[in-house]
Amino acid sequence: MSRLPRADEQGAIYHVMNRGNACQPVFYKEADYEAFERVIDEGLQKFSVHLFAYQLLPDRWNFVLSPQEAGCMSEFMGWITLTHTQRHHAHRKTTGYGHVYQGPYKSFPVEAEHYFHLICRYVERESVNAGFAERAEDYRWSSLHNWLQGSSPVKLAKWPLKRLQGWVEKVNQSLTQEESVRLQNSISRNLPYGTNEWTIATVERLGMESSVRPRGRPRKFT
Repeated sequence: MSRLPRADEQGAIYHVMNRGNACQPVFYKEADYEAFERVIDEGLQKFSVHLFAYQLLPDRWNFVLSPQEAGCMSEFMGWITLTHTQRHHAHRKTTGYGHVYQGPYKSFPVEAEHYFHLICRYVERESVNAGFAERAEDYRWSSLHNWLQGSSPVKLAKWPLKRLQGWVEKVNQSLTQEESVRLQNSISRNLPYGTNEWTIATVERLGMESSVRPRGRPRKFT
């Protein structure tokens, strides 16, 4: 199966994610999270990428970011994944014993004006949705905790839009069913996430028509 086209435009907003191979853990202990945060920090110093939000869970991670040069997201994510994989295997003495990640990272564009806050809420709330925290701000391995406590070496970029008033409480509120369904559709299909008009225009402009086609084999007629 051919891989879906990957957008990587200067100044655009993207939701980026990956998970462990066969849903196995990527992080086993506190030191693993700390090591990955150092990798992120190194990557941000090497590549022209702005990181706005993130969440690290045992078997996966999510970023909201913006490449400041065309193609820079792919370079950043390639370096992050390779460096973390090499250090992970070296530390656990598992070099040559399988993949850390399920495959290449997944990503999709996000409409900044209307959906930036929604995607950041989703990412910063993941620990609550997954049952690792009762309150999003209490989960250490996230941009929300970092923003409030300065607990991480990861340097967050200034947001393109001002945080909504009462941001912490907004993060702790669940997305509506409609918001959640549309977001999960984007996650599963790498579909641009925004208003219908923006999504259609983005799909056409970037040649991402395969992300909106019905899945499955074409029907055969006799």
